[in-house]
Amino acid sequence: MGEVLCLARSLGSGVVASGKGRIATILLIVDRLFLTLGAGSAFLAVAAGAFGAHALRAKLSADMLQVFQTGVTYQMYHALGLFAVGILLSRFSVDGSVWLTASGWLFVAGTLLFSGSLYALSLSGITWLGAITPLGGVAFLLGWLGLAIGLWR
Repeated sequence: MGEVLCLARSLGSGVVASGKGRIATILLIVDRLFLTLGAGSAFLAVAAGAFGAHALRAKLSADMLQVFQTGVTYQMYHALGLFAVGILLSRFSVDGSVWLTASGWLFVAGTLLFSGSLYALSLSGITWLGAITPLGGVAFLLGWLGLAIGLWR
């Protein structure tokens, strides 16, 4: 019971080996997590796009509708980025990749901050929410940089 477990793959993906040499599979596999998050995010982007095109067209100004649509577009781009991370983790990474894993989490954070703030700004009209958007943009940029580095490490 007092065995020390060491992680064999970064951030909980893959295999855990105990001090006695036993191997157990961890329930949380990061590559599948990013694929699932990508699918969920793409689903929500399609739903938000349809909502914007049909329900919000008469309620928002053209400018605010464009802000909402920008959030939808970037959410879909980065949902596809999450698919790429999930596929690359399973294809090119035997023992996990800190760079690819960080890239996936940065895409998630960027989606929440960038697209989330644009959705909230367009629906509420609270302009200070626009100050959060660049933080999401930086997360997106760092995510793509991490993806590029992760391919080579």
